[in-house]
Amino acid sequence: MSTITKQAHQRELFGHPVGLYVLFFTEMWERFSYYGMRAILVLYLVAETTGENIGLGWDNAKALSLYGTYTMLVYVASIPGGWLADNVFGQKKSVLYGGILLVAGHSILAVEQMWAFYTGLGLIVAGVGMLKPNISTMVGGLYKQGDIRRDKGFTIFYIGINVGAFLASLIVGYVGEVHGWHYGFGLAGIGMALGLIQYVAGQKHLKYVGNFTGTSENEEEKAAMKRPLTKIEKDRVVVLFISFLLVIVFWGAFEQAGGLMNIYASEKTNRMLMGWEVPASWFQSLNAMFIIIFGTIVAGYWGRRKLKGKTATSLFKMIIGLIIMGAGFFFMTAASAEYNSDGSSAMYWLVLAYLFHTIGELCISPVALSYITKLAPLKYASLMMGVYFAMTGFGNKLAGMLGEASESLGEYTIFTGIAIFCVAFGLLVMVFRKKLETLTHGVEDKEGTINETEGYEVADNEY
Repeated sequence: MSTITKQAHQRELFGHPVGLYVLFFTEMWERFSYYGMRAILVLYLVAETTGENIGLGWDNAKALSLYGTYTMLVYVASIPGGWLADNVFGQKKSVLYGGILLVAGHSILAVEQMWAFYTGLGLIVAGVGMLKPNISTMVGGLYKQGDIRRDKGFTIFYIGINVGAFLASLIVGYVGEVHGWHYGFGLAGIGMALGLIQYVAGQKHLKYVGNFTGTSENEEEKAAMKRPLTKIEKDRVVVLFISFLLVIVFWGAFEQAGGLMNIYASEKTNRMLMGWEVPASWFQSLNAMFIIIFGTIVAGYWGRRKLKGKTATSLFKMIIGLIIMGAGFFFMTAASAEYNSDGSSAMYWLVLAYLFHTIGELCISPVALSYITKLAPLKYASLMMGVYFAMTGFGNKLAGMLGEASESLGEYTIFTGIAIFCVAFGLLVMVFRKKLETLTHGVEDKEGTINETEGYEVADNEY
């Protein structure tokens, strides 16, 4: 019996396994630490070396280059992190070890020395690589195949990510910008420590997930590890890798948020609100706030659409998400045009851009996480999740390169080009969607057959 997809007598809360909420809060605090540091990293790099809150004094291009490389490595590290989980530690222990590395990394960043800065970044890369793919795989393991609750479960989990991101941008961003960059970095470490404590305390609700490794004593699992992939499994892997192209394009555009759009908010946006200047880092909280507001609304829309027999496959959602997110960059085109004309741009352009980016993200990111747990072969479950996050990392590096290019091409050209390319690429993949979905061999066909009770889809808990 697979410990990834089957469990015995799960306890439930609000129609979902209790273990989901343990993972929810673990990831919430992990994302608090990561997004808190992310909100102030570029601002710290470009801050002047004189004054009360000194930074490193780098130029924008150099800062965006480091940002792109760092965020790429954070997610590329998910490949070895996934492999170690599948073959050595199991997902549950990998999440624990990753959390420990993250506490150490964020804490070291609080030290005002360059050796501490690079050491801290290195430990965060290793920690995210161990934690990120494996905690997501564990969420999938809470639901059996065909359970329509899986996509909603990932959306709830995703809301947890963004509660952490929302609080981080406000709290860590404020502390970093106003009281000192290194105080902000240290505060991020405290958040991760809280996440690690509650993860350890909630282990009784995760007893039957995250234990699988290549050395399993279970005969069915050992057989699945040793045999070659079947034709169906190979076809599904092909679909996954093609869907990863959507992921690279999406994050290459979306991650302008922490780089180019962050600097744009700081340097070229009129941030005065009723006589008070809004901290630039606070705009990072808009995405998370919108996810908290619209997360269940978007998930509910797709759920109702599926139950009505309308197209609501994972690949369809991901394509729509890319198109919507890309369209959001037209608001940044308008912002750039206003700046070129008047010397500053209004805050509402950023707000509208982040709104469209968020709706697009809700259609692609939690859906992609769920899609991987549906299509990935058992013996490559965490590794494929690691590849997904690596693709996210390549998207982050692409974002940094595009940000650097804005120094010579200008923001107007970059924002407009991103918008046009994302929409066009999404429409191109849409043309081939049905052919690609035949290669999944009906993995999503049985979803929607489970009856709903009191607003929740209740699955058989006899896993």
